[in-house]
Amino acid sequence: MRQSPNRLLATVFGAVYVLVGMLGSLVSGGLAFAATQGGLLLGVFEVNPLHNVAHILIGAALLIAGLSSAAAAKTVNTAIGAVYLLLGVVGFFIVGSALNVLALNTADHVLHLASAVVLLGVGLAADKRVGHVATA
Repeated sequence: MRQSPNRLLATVFGAVYVLVGMLGSLVSGGLAFAATQGGLLLGVFEVNPLHNVAHILIGAALLIAGLSSAAAAKTVNTAIGAVYLLLGVVGFFIVGSALNVLALNTADHVLHLASAVVLLGVGLAADKRVGHVATA
């Protein structure tokens, strides 16, 4: 794992997102599964049960990829980074509407965009030789 930035990033981000999902359940108890407003995690990030499940599933995908191979980690980092980029942008437009089923707030958007930049940056730029056959 030391040799692959994608594996290291996927493993670290995966563990953090699983932990965030579990901690989020402590502040979102009693809320409807897809409530448009949620409890505050760390006093800043709004979460509901669906948002927590999403964090746990995303974290699990990252962890599995990071512990598997550089190619898997690169693919998952890039894919999740792209999804977070889309979510970060779209999130600004759905706040305050019935479409906000993840109970997103501005802090969430900023964090999703920051995660997207890091995941996409490493996913697209690191481990360039992964999946390529070396030629002499």
